[in-house]
Amino acid sequence: MNDQVAIQGLHHVTAIAGDPQRNVRFYTEILGLRLVKRTVNFDDPGTYHLYYGDSHGRPGTLLTFFPWPQARPGRVGAGQVAATAFTIPVSALDYWQGRLRAHGISVERIAPRFGEEEVVLSFQDPDGLELELVAHPRAEERPGWPEGPIPPEYALRGLHAVTMLEAIAEPTLRFLVEGMGFRLVQEEGDRVRLAVGAGGPGAWVDLRVDPRMSRGRVAVGTVHHVAWRVRNEAEQGAWRTRLQALGLYVTPVMDRKYFRSIYFREPGGVLFEIATDPPGFTVDEAPERLGTGLMLPPWLEPLRAEIEAALPPLMISTI
Repeated sequence: MNDQVAIQGLHHVTAIAGDPQRNVRFYTEILGLRLVKRTVNFDDPGTYHLYYGDSHGRPGTLLTFFPWPQARPGRVGAGQVAATAFTIPVSALDYWQGRLRAHGISVERIAPRFGEEEVVLSFQDPDGLELELVAHPRAEERPGWPEGPIPPEYALRGLHAVTMLEAIAEPTLRFLVEGMGFRLVQEEGDRVRLAVGAGGPGAWVDLRVDPRMSRGRVAVGTVHHVAWRVRNEAEQGAWRTRLQALGLYVTPVMDRKYFRSIYFREPGGVLFEIATDPPGFTVDEAPERLGTGLMLPPWLEPLRAEIEAALPPLMISTI
């Protein structure tokens, strides 16, 4: 693929949660992300789809959840995302270590990765989802949410990278490089880092290889899929054609209202999505109102009454 249709970086990561209220409280009140959209799983409208991100829910800042309160816990294994990382400023490291511990969250401070460049705080959300806050010198390239509960100088600056766990590296590595245009940038122990687009925070993926690892189970506390960014539908169409030519099954384009999506699995088993940047989250709510109403796509609007009756109540902070 040439530069005109290159993948730009991470668009969002989608995971599975248990209790939706607990999920909202953790990500908005403790991590200080903005709930930018409250809708439903378009493929299963009996559950919410909750989107968290920066002030406007810009691509590259988004972590989203399908909460299924009665679902069983998942298990991270080969062919899954092992950790989702956000970028923080280097000066915010002590702040976040103290804040998380003050909320009773067990935090591991990991020695710098890739030389001295990254210091990592590793912890889990209430459902056991593996998260990382990565202090990085380039964090200031993206702003924090100025109106959130976290002082802007310490606020999360969007997605940093995802770590994929594979039993065998070669098929996935070759696919990412030759099939999707990623570049190998660093290796350290069992971790390989690749970059796409301009590289840097938000445009990285790490591979960890463990041949002893059994397959995981996608359920509560695990990542469902990883979405990569393209600028428009024409670029997405070019990618669909290319991926099909590589022999992959790729879904038809799906209208997710806030972006258009195609889905496929990389050779190791992780579910990938390619999502368009537009139209964005302000198509049905003003920027100052993002996340305050239950928003439905037009084809589900006639079912609003029964959908609302089936969903558990959700208290939303009005930060």
